[in-house]
Amino acid sequence: MAEITASMVKELREKTDAPMMECKKALAEAAGDMAKAEEILRVKLGNKASKAASRVAAEGVVGIHIAADGKLGAIVEVNCETDFVAKNDDFLAFTKNLAELVARNNPADVAALSVLALNGATVEETRTALVGKIGENMSIRRFARFQAKGKLASYIHGGAKVGVLLDVVGGDETLAKDLAMHIAASKPVSLSKEEVPAELIEKERSVAIAKAAESGKPANIVEKMIEGSVQKYLKEVTLLGQPFVKDDKLTIEALLKSKNASVARFQLYVVGEGLEKRSNDFAAEVAAQAAAAAAAK
Repeated sequence: MAEITASMVKELREKTDAPMMECKKALAEAAGDMAKAEEILRVKLGNKASKAASRVAAEGVVGIHIAADGKLGAIVEVNCETDFVAKNDDFLAFTKNLAELVARNNPADVAALSVLALNGATVEETRTALVGKIGENMSIRRFARFQAKGKLASYIHGGAKVGVLLDVVGGDETLAKDLAMHIAASKPVSLSKEEVPAELIEKERSVAIAKAAESGKPANIVEKMIEGSVQKYLKEVTLLGQPFVKDDKLTIEALLKSKNASVARFQLYVVGEGLEKRSNDFAAEVAAQAAAAAAAK
């Protein structure tokens, strides 16, 4: 049987907000598997345990470039080790330049972007020089390029920790801005339910099945409960199905219809989402280095 340590319980509690004893029980049931323990807690305690899915797990910024005509644009995420460096002017300028390069050159991937010219050197040479100057590692994580069907709009939030780029067909600037802010706040997974990844739907269905099985209701009722839970989930994670943040009586789909508009595409980046954050902070690292230096004397 896997050993369940206090640090494992603490980590699961921080991720889910579940009571400590429930976390310990879930970890024991999952034989120490953190992801499985989270799913067990979701079954027992509901969606509160999904808090971990949206937590920012690394530092960096999102950069966005939109051409003057609003038809061509790009969004990029660049990661670094500390929030201190994420506010550095050179780091921010590097990110901004990358977004413009992606829009202009349409590289296939990060490797292709890394060999493009930037200020008399390649992107990779520029990145390496910046690492040497600042003294902290940084990496280009991901990007997306847009050739708009309508007109591009964007929104940056929380010190460039959340970025949205979207293509709106029809409507006006106010609608486009409202939609970008809504996406940043509500964090939809996809535009419509048809675009939600199958693995996410199946995971939600498995949770719904487990919950329904505990209800003790007849099979026909259980099936309706399961389907109802899945459909509720699809509304929560799709842009068109979500209630508008400025008027929760109106879905985004209804809002767009009322404005004779549509969203062709959107991209949402949350800095560090899905990455493992360094457990030690900058102050602790400096203190540790100072202690090591003193011990070496």
